[in-house]
Amino acid sequence: MGWRLVPRSQPSKRMLLLAPLLAVGLTLCAGVAVFASLGQNPLTALRVFFIDPISDVNGVSELLLKASPLCLIALGLAIGFRANIWNIGAEGQMYVGGIFATGLAIHFGESGGVWLLPAMVVAAALGGALWASITAVCRAQFHANEILVSLMLTYVADLLVKYLVFGPWQDPNGNNFPFTVQFDDAALFSLFASFGWEWLEGTRLNTSLLLTIVAIPVAWLFMEKSFAGFQLSVTGLAPRAARYAGFPQKRMVWMALLISGAAAGIAGASEVAGPIGQLNDRWTPGYGFTAIIVATLGRMHAGGIVLAALLMALLYLGGEAAQIALQLPKAISQVFQGLLLMFLLGSDVLVNYRIVATAKGPV
Repeated sequence: MGWRLVPRSQPSKRMLLLAPLLAVGLTLCAGVAVFASLGQNPLTALRVFFIDPISDVNGVSELLLKASPLCLIALGLAIGFRANIWNIGAEGQMYVGGIFATGLAIHFGESGGVWLLPAMVVAAALGGALWASITAVCRAQFHANEILVSLMLTYVADLLVKYLVFGPWQDPNGNNFPFTVQFDDAALFSLFASFGWEWLEGTRLNTSLLLTIVAIPVAWLFMEKSFAGFQLSVTGLAPRAARYAGFPQKRMVWMALLISGAAAGIAGASEVAGPIGQLNDRWTPGYGFTAIIVATLGRMHAGGIVLAALLMALLYLGGEAAQIALQLPKAISQVFQGLLLMFLLGSDVLVNYRIVATAKGPV
């Protein structure tokens, strides 16, 4: 008996939903093999990796803290991905958003009032959108490949962060270390524990989570209920039909890239004004790249993206837990991310194809 792929007459809606679950299951199976090859008890390692990190309140708070920027960035990316506009540079847009927010925090310092933090969020959104607009110009006006342009701009943004923290924004009292001054309280998101929630005492969970909570229904309404979201979806599914209907192609490129850039910029503000409290040269979380997997695994749907963001955040925490408890390299979390993406891409083949058994003829 042999096997071959046969095209489906139309994409399978069932496999569209089952493919992410299949990918997660295959990733767990592969994880067992990975841990066994490293000389670890697979069941113990899986418990350390997936269960121990969220076994207490502090672990759950860290899960939400990491999932929040991932979800926010992925929501913005999904809007463009639906129209086949591939913004791969959200990491750089997040950096620039953090830079814009930091600029306000440093400039106003102790003189800032209650208006400072909202202004930082707005500035971060503008910064991320401005950085994404470079890609939009290159795609809309010069027909450049937005994947390459946005990706290369990420490294430019990274160098810009390093220039600022090694140069004009370096803390003069920081013993020549590459970081800015610590933000004043007015420029920081408040900890939930500061509102008298004793059960969150000692955790780092802060009010930046509210930005993501608000963004989830807004993104769902835009993608599922707005005419602009409909135009973007049609452009991705049927480009010729979209052109025939007169949908403005350049406007949609600008819309998708600016929205995703703004979302990444806000995520940058939530980081520098949240758990970090300053800008430094070691701020390379990789959320912008991981959010691509989150958007894909979540099927470009707001609800799915929330679940995918929680899963990817758990992989981050699992890598840290495995490093401490099992003496494994922290990069094990990246191995799981890579396996998940590989199995997801493989499972997606079954959306448009089905596997058929064939009888082999005589040799």
